[in-house]
Amino acid sequence: MYDGPVLDNHLHLDPINGRGVEAAEEFERAGGTHLHVLNKPSWDLVGEVDDEDGFRKTFDLTVGVTESADEVLPGQARPVLGVHPALISRLLERGYAPGGAADLMKAGIDIAAEYVASGSALAIKSGRPHYDVSDAVWDASNEVMRHAFARAAEVGCAVQLHTEGGEDFETVAEWAEAEGLTREQVVKHYSGGYVEGPIPSVISHEDDLERACGGAWPFLMETDFIDDPDRPGAVLGPKTVPRRTATLAEAGHGAALRRAHVETPARVYGIDTEATLG
Repeated sequence: MYDGPVLDNHLHLDPINGRGVEAAEEFERAGGTHLHVLNKPSWDLVGEVDDEDGFRKTFDLTVGVTESADEVLPGQARPVLGVHPALISRLLERGYAPGGAADLMKAGIDIAAEYVASGSALAIKSGRPHYDVSDAVWDASNEVMRHAFARAAEVGCAVQLHTEGGEDFETVAEWAEAEGLTREQVVKHYSGGYVEGPIPSVISHEDDLERACGGAWPFLMETDFIDDPDRPGAVLGPKTVPRRTATLAEAGHGAALRRAHVETPARVYGIDTEATLG
């Protein structure tokens, strides 16, 4: 059996339009202990962004709701801040060229790195579009992602990636290493049970988790809860990781769960989820 910390590595809490800290309370009642709270896309929280101030407002809202969530958990809630890769498409629709859009997104990454350096955030979020784009947009997006790797290396943190699906991200891991970041500090958000290169943050579907538990590689668990009142429970609800953890523990996967909730968070983020249990 497993009787330790329970971390949801990627969910959103929306203090403006969603349930906010109430979702964290639901997570805690289900047995959850630790949360990594990703800022929602800037346009969902503060509208269109054209300068650094828009990113700061987005990040401050996320830091604030995460602090509230931290107060209701027996463990910790920590923010992961950055720029959603789909912002590039919104900027193009508003007249930006790919290079100009990339420059603005890099500025957002720079600000996220400031929050990490000050201790206000745990890690950086970046990535590239998960949908078809032109070569120019793809290249600009990869440039932003590599900038995130470089800034994360400077401030000593991990990067969570929002990207297309698939399992082969070896090239992305090599890019991170070229920018001075270890591949173990690169996390592929919304992964299946396994990816090549980065650490998989496994979306908590039963079959994906069974595959991850059956292997020997490091992995994390997540819901990608969106906190959108028009889409309640999307992608997965906040009770999912604690419930899946309990089910997997009953099935004899205690060692794998310790890997997901204790060993891999220490390996990726340098955090001790056991010591931070209240």
